[in-house]
Amino acid sequence: MNLTTIIGLLAGFLTTLSFLPQIRKIYLTHRTRDLSLSCYFILAIGLLLWIFYGILMRQIAIILPNTVIFILCTYIILMKKKYG
Repeated sequence: MNLTTIIGLLAGFLTTLSFLPQIRKIYLTHRTRDLSLSCYFILAIGLLLWIFYGILMRQIAIILPNTVIFILCTYIILMKKKYG
């Protein structure tokens, strides 16, 4: 594994980690009123495009974090629909 891949994986890990406080807050409070549903829909579409791009480029550092973030984003969308 080269330095570029390591930097990409680290960036992906930290970006993914940034979603966890929001997920935790939704899980504990069941409140999503202040979250923008359209923002998360647009983000989800962008993440899917990044995943496809990563697959085409065969870059695990793009595929892996964007897939995990897409799953987290989908969770937020579902909770917004449920509790919003």
